[in-house]
Amino acid sequence: MTTTVSRPGLPMSPEWSPALRHDPAARHDTRPTTHRPAKVHLPSTARRLARMAATLAAGLILAIPAKAAELHVMISGGFTAAYQALVPGFETKTGDRVVTAYGPSMGTAPEAIPVRLARGEPADVVIMVGYALDALDKDGKITPGSKVALADSRIALAVKAGAKVPDIATLDAFKTALLGASSIAYSDSASGVYIEKEMYRKLGLERELAPKSTMIVAERVGNVVARGDAEFGFQQIAELKPVKGITIVGPVPPEVQNVTLFSAGIPKGAKHPAEARALISWLSSPDHAATIAETGLDPIKAR
Repeated sequence: MTTTVSRPGLPMSPEWSPALRHDPAARHDTRPTTHRPAKVHLPSTARRLARMAATLAAGLILAIPAKAAELHVMISGGFTAAYQALVPGFETKTGDRVVTAYGPSMGTAPEAIPVRLARGEPADVVIMVGYALDALDKDGKITPGSKVALADSRIALAVKAGAKVPDIATLDAFKTALLGASSIAYSDSASGVYIEKEMYRKLGLERELAPKSTMIVAERVGNVVARGDAEFGFQQIAELKPVKGITIVGPVPPEVQNVTLFSAGIPKGAKHPAEARALISWLSSPDHAATIAETGLDPIKAR
């Protein structure tokens, strides 16, 4: 008879436990025991820092701005001063960059807006005389529904600074002044076309005035007058105001005045139509009416 002795308080050796003693195969089972990995508990400060890092990373991703657009604008002279005053604010607000090409609304000069478009120059917005824009629209070159009226412009007479200022307060005085002028200059855009084709005829002085009149191509008439190359110069008030070295006598009499509407539109094929609409909205905003008026234009409040 075999006796098993166990010391009190000590575990029995597994090798000699009753279960293993009666199961010899169990004593030689060497299969590894599987253990669950222990959880790692970060200190509360570490957890907070981890959350902050994740939040910061997400914020940086959201803060990356969309790529700014480069808007190409073609503009004729009458609205230029107002445009130049308003565009910097648009660029600051949107982050977009505006690239500008200048030229008359009509004609065959290389700088003329219709000629630029026909040449394939990029344009997201065109700003020009209303009826010239209508002609482009009729030819299918303007996005339907994109035309917006911006401002009205009136024609004025200018002389060189320091020269005698003629009286043009009445129609008769205006006619007398024109007959006495040695030379007259006008632009190759809307105002000049009107003077050459219509105003002289309305005054009944076409034969007398035509020989001493010159259409100025791709240059402000005010610059020609300031140099002394012409005694009288006609152009829209907004185009005369920025010129130094001249005196603006005043608008031509209402009987022969011609009001030119300037409008904006989006050419078909514009690369940035959404940004173009935003720019046109900015230029036509009632908030900017005072700025437009300061340049010698009459802003369109609603049309």
